[in-house]
Amino acid sequence: MSGKRSAGLLLFRGMDPDVEVLIGHMGGPYWAAKDEGAWSIPKGEHGPEEQPEAAARREFEEELGLPAPDGDRIPLGESRRSGGKTVTVWAVEGDLDARAVVPGTFTMEWPPRSGVLSEFPEIDRVGWFSLERAAELLVPGQRIFLDRLGHHIRGDR
Repeated sequence: MSGKRSAGLLLFRGMDPDVEVLIGHMGGPYWAAKDEGAWSIPKGEHGPEEQPEAAARREFEEELGLPAPDGDRIPLGESRRSGGKTVTVWAVEGDLDARAVVPGTFTMEWPPRSGVLSEFPEIDRVGWFSLERAAELLVPGQRIFLDRLGHHIRGDR
């Protein structure tokens, strides 16, 4: 049995040591009062029929409401989460005005067991952060991608 798969794009700008990455704060009531550990690389699930890189581009646009930037994709590899999900991420150099983001939405019953369906943004805000600050904000399972991007930028092999 294979687990769920997810793919995403990590946008970065600047030169070492002043590199910044674009990440988003997860939307919805569960994450509203949290900051550290409540941010994510724009990503989402895909099925076996969709190529992961195509899914990463699609999810970037769905979550941020803006097209994925063109440019060379830097493969940052995979990370398998404890729940069995495998996340694959590419980095791409580019710039994006965080104020231009129009996030996609999702619907869920809230409050729980109320029978009331409410709509929430998938990402309620985005921002550019240094690799160090992004590591504090990202959910723990995605921090490995910041390390890999840092190694790539510095030319570590």
